[in-house]
Order: sequence, then structure tokens, then C-alpha cells
Amino acid sequence: MTQKADFDIKLEDFWKMYYADMETRLREHTMRTKKYIVELKILPYFGNKRVNDITAADIRQWQNELIKKGYSPTYLKTINNQLSAIFNYAVRYYDLKSNPCVKAGSMGKSKAEEMNFWTGEEFRKFIDSAMNKRLSYMAFMILYWMGMRLGELLALNPKDVDLERSRSPSRSR
Repeated sequence: MTQKADFDIKLEDFWKMYYADMETRLREHTMRTKKYIVELKILPYFGNKRVNDITAADIRQWQNELIKKGYSPTYLKTINNQLSAIFNYAVRYYDLKSNPCVKAGSMGKSKAEEMNFWTGEEFRKFIDSAMNKRLSYMAFMILYWMGMRLGELLALNPKDVDLERSRSPSRSR
């Protein structure tokens, strides 16, 4: 790896250099997460821009677009941190003058809000109102008693449930 990058390089190309170096230093799962976020949330916006052309104003505009998409505050923070990490790497090892993410400021929150849960009594009051709506009733019963997230419920297929043994097939074996 060369010590002086040409910062007329596109962010997408610099990302490849960053990835090649970091994959030997970080855990596989960490790199998979980085790759997912960078390729889906950062490169579509900044990939064709040259590293030295990305400004704090560009980053603020990108942040605003992500905020409008309704991602959770902790996910927004994670996405922003990945872009900042790439720029920090460029500053530290390739003499980029500064990280524009620092000037732009962060987005999101590092800690999630405390989750509120219904008591059994609160759930019983709610579920009584859904009694006449068969599909809604079943969906809410599954969500409550299985502790599932909505996305997990929506992804369920009949083959995911073993009614004879009252388990999921993965636990039937």
C-alpha cells in the first residue's frame, strides 16, 4: 500500500484500499457490517465523488436524506460513523487535511431510547378489542407471546412452524 494516496481518487476506489487494509485487522463480522453499510448507504451517494471534493455541506445533505428515510437514531449514528471512519483513516494514513464529517457534525444517537413494554393486563385490554378481527388477533398474539419483531412476523411462512411438536422446524431436530 502506498503512503500517499491521490485524493483525486473516487471515494469508491479509496474504500477498496481501506477495506483491503482493514479486513486483516478487524473481525469478519465487523467487516461484513462495514461493507453492507458502506455499499448500501454511502457509496450510492458519494462513490463517484473525489475524496478531496467531499465537503461538510455534502455530508449534511446526505445526512438529511438519510434522516428523512426514518431510520432509527442508533442506525443513523452507525452509518455516519462508517463514513467518518473512512475519512479518519485517510487523515491518519494518507495525510488528508481533515475529516469533513467532523465539521458536518454527527447524526443520530449512540444509545437507543428505553423500550416500553405492555404489562399482561395492558395486553389483555388491547387484545380484547382485536378479538373480532381474526388475522389481526392472531398476529398480535404471535408478536406478544413469541417476542417477535414485526419484520420477523411478516417473514414467517407456514413451513416455519411445526404444529405437531409446537416448535419451529429449527428446534424440531
